[in-house]
Amino acid sequence: MDKNTIWAILLSSVVVIASTIIEFTVVMPRQQAKMQAQAIEAQAEAAEKAAIAEEQSKAITATLSTSDEISNSLNENEVKEYTITTDKVKVVFTNKGGDIVSYQLLEHLDKDTGLGVEMVDNVTEYNRAFALSFGNAETSVLNEVFTAKQIDDNSIGFYRTYSIKDDLGNPHKFYLAKLYTFKPGEYVFKLDITVRPEDDTGYGLNVGGASYTIRTSPQIGPHYNKKNRYDVRQYLALGTNNKKVKKAFGDKYYSTQYQWAGVAGKYFTMLIKPVSPLTMSDSVKCSASKVGENENSQVMLTRSAITGGNTITDEYYVYVGPRSENELIKYNSNDKNTWGLVNAKFNNALDSSGIFFPIEVALKWAIGFINKLVHNWGVSIIILTIILKFLLFPLNKKQAVGSIKMQELQPQMQAIQDKYKNDQQKLAEETQKLYKKIGYNPMTGCLPMILQMIILITLYRVFNNYFDFRGASFIPGWIDDLSVGDSIWSWEKKIPVITGFTMNNLRILPFVYVGTQILNGKITQYGGTTGNSAQQKQMTLMMTYIMPIMFFFMFYNVPSGLLIYWVVSNIFQVGQQIVINKVMKKERSKSEKPVVVKNKASETKAKKSKRN
Repeated sequence: MDKNTIWAILLSSVVVIASTIIEFTVVMPRQQAKMQAQAIEAQAEAAEKAAIAEEQSKAITATLSTSDEISNSLNENEVKEYTITTDKVKVVFTNKGGDIVSYQLLEHLDKDTGLGVEMVDNVTEYNRAFALSFGNAETSVLNEVFTAKQIDDNSIGFYRTYSIKDDLGNPHKFYLAKLYTFKPGEYVFKLDITVRPEDDTGYGLNVGGASYTIRTSPQIGPHYNKKNRYDVRQYLALGTNNKKVKKAFGDKYYSTQYQWAGVAGKYFTMLIKPVSPLTMSDSVKCSASKVGENENSQVMLTRSAITGGNTITDEYYVYVGPRSENELIKYNSNDKNTWGLVNAKFNNALDSSGIFFPIEVALKWAIGFINKLVHNWGVSIIILTIILKFLLFPLNKKQAVGSIKMQELQPQMQAIQDKYKNDQQKLAEETQKLYKKIGYNPMTGCLPMILQMIILITLYRVFNNYFDFRGASFIPGWIDDLSVGDSIWSWEKKIPVITGFTMNNLRILPFVYVGTQILNGKITQYGGTTGNSAQQKQMTLMMTYIMPIMFFFMFYNVPSGLLIYWVVSNIFQVGQQIVINKVMKKERSKSEKPVVVKNKASETKAKKSKRN
């Protein structure tokens, strides 16, 4: 390795390290200060709205229901919990508000707790899952003790009577009920909310233009660390126009006419689908407020005002489960789910690759098919990588041969450029004629690179959100989970800069990736595909050394499945490049043979000499 190369590597490392230090010491503090200012402004706005909401809520008082159908000897101040368990979920309710305080997914374990993934996290005394508040999202949740009645093993109801005063101060009683219904084998449950007038005034339920607001869990599991750039919390909604809404979580309102709305993490999601979407307000609140050390990611949906004296029952289907196509797509066909739901379109909650989605589907199908044969996702990734490398090899070979033809064309290309430098149209025409004459298409040089970039981008999406990779072990003790970075050693103590970069884990795959990438670059360089100009040499240096080092810092914490793909791809690329180098050597030897050009004069002279 020459001196210039060493200096290039050292300088690039200094630049990356310096930029990291600047980010943590200068950029992040400024961003935090800006966020704090925005938070203060948001708090002031929220306080103003809360004050208005408090005035509105003063008109409402609660009394324990005494209806015969729900009579219960429960003491008004006695708080109890109830549990419903199916083969899929274990749900714990409280009669305080008739809300959910725990929701475990039994088939998906949290590696931190060893229990089912907890989808109702960050619960407090004043914020629980599926809690109701009268009016808009700024009002406090109902915190009174409800009458509870467990109807059967899969259904439970909570009931209470409230009184609301109209503008003249006249009280109007109404009955409020929440009924939860579960079914075995389902990640969807049904929530019915009933509002029934208890007098003949026909007042309904109207608090500031809204009847009530229902909310998702304060936070969904597994435990969310906002500093982990490879985990997410998103606001999701499917508009009534079938347009998908996906937003990074923030403490803000969205105006959305929706079929369903909710919150999603990397691998799990919670979605609320009203049976009658037109009864819902377009204003959806997302709460990203921080409570102690916990960051909430909560969606609040408001129901429009209920008027008239009729009993109203609002029906909601709620999906709480994996962000997996296999599960979400079930609710598009009534024969796939026991609820009989049709075209619920929950599969729009998947984090797809946009325009590359068909390729993502094909890659997921391919790797899933391979895994059915080998029963190991790590081995499946390796096999898929090898298959892709063999499929792309003809294009890579054609690209290499094309590069030789381009080198041969350089003198003629230069002559054309000099001759038609003031006529771009003629320059383009003559260039195309030259390409056609030797049978060369410049797109063949770009196509392999474009295809590989598309596959790489799509695979990144697959490895980063494919549900089946979650918790999939490849090599126990080293690569225990293909959906996160590998680790051979971790530590608890926080070290400035180092902790932010490494997430307190020493990983091996990023080092292996850099080594194989540099080796690949050296073999390619040895093949002579890089040219001899100073600019081409600088580009070679960049691609061979600097880019892999930059990628090391950028992708140190990427899912180990993606790095396995890169490493295996690099190793096979080295072998393929050796073959390509041999092909190129033969092509060069052909092009370097002297060409004897004969003309008529020389042929005549030769014939005369032969006769004499």
